[in-house]
Amino acid sequence: MDNNENEFDTFCGYVAIVGRPNVGKSTLINRILGEKLSITSRKPQTTRHRILGVKTVGLVQVIYVDTPGMHRREGRALNRYMNKVARQAITDVDVIVFVVDSLKWTEEDQMVLELLETVRCPVILVVNKTDTVLEKPQLLPHLQLLHEKFKFTEVIPTSAKRGTNVDVLENKIAALLPHSPHYFPEEQITDQSPRFRMAELIREKLVRLLGEELPYATTVAIEDYKPTLKVPLISAIIWVEREGQKPIVIGKNGERLKEIGIRARADIEKFLKKKVNLKLWVKIKGGWSDDDRALKSLGYLDLSD
Repeated sequence: MDNNENEFDTFCGYVAIVGRPNVGKSTLINRILGEKLSITSRKPQTTRHRILGVKTVGLVQVIYVDTPGMHRREGRALNRYMNKVARQAITDVDVIVFVVDSLKWTEEDQMVLELLETVRCPVILVVNKTDTVLEKPQLLPHLQLLHEKFKFTEVIPTSAKRGTNVDVLENKIAALLPHSPHYFPEEQITDQSPRFRMAELIREKLVRLLGEELPYATTVAIEDYKPTLKVPLISAIIWVEREGQKPIVIGKNGERLKEIGIRARADIEKFLKKKVNLKLWVKIKGGWSDDDRALKSLGYLDLSD
């Protein structure tokens, strides 16, 4: 083989999707993958874990890392955990996609940008939700202003919700990947287990159906999963932190819990491509979101510095 030739004719690399909460990172990765891998809602900090999504097209395999939104407030162990997940995601990737929200620029956007000043890989700035900009002439000068903040490889205006310019982003990412063998089988789209994905689908319904604060005091664990039954049985526990939160999740005559179950079951059946029997219980684990050991017991991985 000629010394100037690459050892591999395939391309593969890790791409971290980062940004402050609620800028559309999860919507973007779901759009790219063509499947709901990361749960979404209008409430910030919906994503709590590092979510790995894999897309293989021909010779190119992109491994996307969807991260929790980076935020300044680190009062609870859960907040510290989410920030640590996001920071670690940028340390060893081939490309970073920094997502911001249309014409907005906040202190938390600036905080993320300052973290990116230490990285050596290419950084693409995605200006998302451009479909919400009513005065389109405002967009061009804003893009120019963002371009001057950092040596971005590219600045791409998008609408993840509508799919606008997402193909442009994917093409740019593919052009930046190294020659490498593919790390995952062509048909695999994530490294997450079915249990994890089902728990996240249930938690999404909690976030969407409950009030502003309570979703952040809840988490979900799959207690039992019997996939070999004709109609698979899934038993899940919704954990809350205080006694008074339990009736809020259950609702009057159990109506809210029933609605959570109906919506979650529909998504789980779509994911598993079969009917399922979903049973939900609500239990109390006091102060779990500010207890490192409780977080670990509930499936939040131990992240060493």
